[in-house]
Amino acid sequence: MNNKIQERFNALLRHKAVGAGTPPPLTQALARQLLDRLGQLRLFAHAYPLLTNLTHGRVTPADLLDFAYRHELQGLSLHLLDGEENSLSQMTPAQLQAFADKANALGLAVHLEISSTLKKDVDQVIAIAKALGTRNIRVYSRYEGTLSRVMDVIESDLHYLAQQADEHDLFFDFEQHEELKSGEIAQLLTRLDHPRLHALFDFGNMINACEQPLQALRTLAPHIRQTHLKGVRIVPEHNGFGHYGVLQGSDEDDLPNARMLFELLMLGDSTPQVIAFILEQENHYVAPAFRQTLEAADPFITYREMSETALPAGYSLERMLADEHRWANNQVAYVRGLLAEFRTLAELTLDHCENA
Repeated sequence: MNNKIQERFNALLRHKAVGAGTPPPLTQALARQLLDRLGQLRLFAHAYPLLTNLTHGRVTPADLLDFAYRHELQGLSLHLLDGEENSLSQMTPAQLQAFADKANALGLAVHLEISSTLKKDVDQVIAIAKALGTRNIRVYSRYEGTLSRVMDVIESDLHYLAQQADEHDLFFDFEQHEELKSGEIAQLLTRLDHPRLHALFDFGNMINACEQPLQALRTLAPHIRQTHLKGVRIVPEHNGFGHYGVLQGSDEDDLPNARMLFELLMLGDSTPQVIAFILEQENHYVAPAFRQTLEAADPFITYREMSETALPAGYSLERMLADEHRWANNQVAYVRGLLAEFRTLAELTLDHCENA
């Protein structure tokens, strides 16, 4: 192992990764495994980076397929409601078939998302999933009440999801979405222990639940099947933390992106555990603190609305519409740059071992 290569690898994995622990030695075996995982990585577009364009009809779900294809991504993850009257939820059977046909023609996988675990919403997304021929659905719950009650209601919902997943050959991935801690989600998924119920790990949502990124990732690690990549500035609030969406990899981004990406890539023994790395740039998204450092043993969880990004101060709508395209492109370039650096270091390690 070349010291300069290891130092470069260490610097990459230590960037903004306070308390992460010493990076592993980049041995020949690890380099081979890393190259194998990079070769199988599936990078997806997401609707959120272009949400303002979708909301105002400047971009349609079909346009998002074009974005994914242009950037040589492997798929698209799309919320049922994104696009308002153009959304999947409003499409006729013929329009859904046309969307599915376009995705298939471009060689793109489509994953679906809803912001609910309510039966009516689950039934709707299942019907659309069957129409599109997709099997992967992101969910999260939005209930109000004491944590113990919320957990009980979610557990009941998850039993219904498990039943439907078996019946329709589907997979549901529960996202940690600001109000629940990673350990609480892991507890629910462990209790159900169902092969079609897993987790979606978001790069920033744990901040609002008063958790640290790598701690949350490692807690949820056995269950993670999909991930949302984004940049976040951590904002202290009262006895907790909120987050503000920033460009991933920018100086403002407080997240240990390289370390999280590496640890997610390496999940799974013989095959990759994470099936979709989804580019969810959320520049200017504002998310207040949900959980507190000093909270009751059974804290009250307030109801939260679905995520949306308001126009930032001083922004015109036209500027936001234009900038969203630039920011989405920016994220693709940043993540591809990180992946290229991992590949280079792994290849240099193997070259050094062969020539030693």
